Amino acid sequence: MGEQCKICPVECNADRKNGVGYCGQSDKMKIAKYYLHTYEEPPISGTNGSGTVFFCGCSLKCVFCQNYELSRSKTGKEITPSELAEIFKELEKMGAHNINLVTGSHFVNQIVEAFKIYRPKVPVVYNTHAYEKVETLEIINPYVDVYLPDLKFFSPELSKRYTGKSDYFKVASKAIKFMLNAKKTVLGDDGLLKQGVIVRHMIMPLGVKDSKQILSWFAQNNQNGAYLSLMGQYTPFGDNQNFPELKRPITKKEYDRVYEHLLSLGISEYFIQELGSASESFIPKWDF
Repeated sequence: MGEQCKICPVECNADRKNGVGYCGQSDKMKIAKYYLHTYEEPPISGTNGSGTVFFCGCSLKCVFCQNYELSRSKTGKEITPSELAEIFKELEKMGAHNINLVTGSHFVNQIVEAFKIYRPKVPVVYNTHAYEKVETLEIINPYVDVYLPDLKFFSPELSKRYTGKSDYFKVASKAIKFMLNAKKTVLGDDGLLKQGVIVRHMIMPLGVKDSKQILSWFAQNNQNGAYLSLMGQYTPFGDNQNFPELKRPITKKEYDRVYEHLLSLGISEYFIQELGSASESFIPKWDF
């Protein structure tokens, strides 16, 4: 990380020892919540829940972010790598099926330090927006069992409009290709994912064309039995006052058109959310 942070694709060159980077964070690791999360895909949540740790800050900053307070660093508390290692132990004692690291790429070096102190006995899930440098993924990869990336946008125009970054797909597709090549699917006898990749895509209002292009890309690049998770949970949230199209959930017609395209591609290993998933009740309440 050093005095010129280049750990994410933004490469803001911030001195995070004495200030904050584009992600909104210093070099002191900060989290907003940890608990057993039961709303992930079935082979992640299982019956007990996923031992989820929500990190503060974000290098992508979607205007519609469902975890807006967290991504904009409006909440949270600082912890050390040793304290994170203790959280891993606590989540395991609570019965977590895995340790689920949510949006932690800007703290990847500190997270690795925590793993050096304590290596969880359950699989580790790396949960990311996928706007990641492969060089950063290579740092964390030895400690990760399951990748859980979003693939948000195909269109440079859409990603520019909603994140300020026209290169999202170029960067994220390269990162996800790395993940797909790094982890082949391994399911346990209990039906839980021990190793592998689940690529998530959330359908957006007026985003049918973009969603179809993303699904087509996935079908062409999935060589190791990864899962696709098609999400219908878009809920108007965040800073959407200048984006009138984002002030409504997706329609059944939008949902059906994307789902029909998924089926036409012959993708057999997938999860799909029902439209009823669009609710703020699924957004965590931040503890810190």
